[in-house]
Amino acid sequence: MIEMTIDSIRVSLMNYQRVVILKEKVAERYLPIWIGPAEADAIAVKLQDINVPRPMTHDLLGSVIGALGAKVDYIIVCDLQNDTFFAKIILHVNDGVMEVDSRPSDALALAVRARVPIFVEEQVLEQAGILLDKETGKPVVPQGVSEEELKKMSAFRDFIEGLDMGDLEKGKE
Repeated sequence: MIEMTIDSIRVSLMNYQRVVILKEKVAERYLPIWIGPAEADAIAVKLQDINVPRPMTHDLLGSVIGALGAKVDYIIVCDLQNDTFFAKIILHVNDGVMEVDSRPSDALALAVRARVPIFVEEQVLEQAGILLDKETGKPVVPQGVSEEELKKMSAFRDFIEGLDMGDLEKGKE
């Protein structure tokens, strides 16, 4: 498991689709995950400390977990199959641990509210993680990736290359 942080939430100018960009906490790999507009808003509202007059769905989920005597320990993006990411919410319940299947967007929205760590399995990062060229800000194709694998990832690559990710490193020096 690799610990990640939420680097940013972006919108593709080509189709207005939202993507949350996770970044390795101690390295330079990024993981873009497509999310819906409601989930993007739920994450952004909490990251920006915006107060809303009534609890949002993810606030409610956190309250229910607490009312049942459980605690969110962490979330993990645990799999990637057919261009779909899978996540789990790891709960501490009594003296045990419970894993709850989740969409990554919902798990991330809950994680920012519970202020818990975000992890990604190494094999997910190997499949979909990207490195950025320091000079151009464009994604770097890892060595050893076959033409067949590149073709499978073409829609993903086109989307990523359509994002303006060059400013991810601005202001961090």
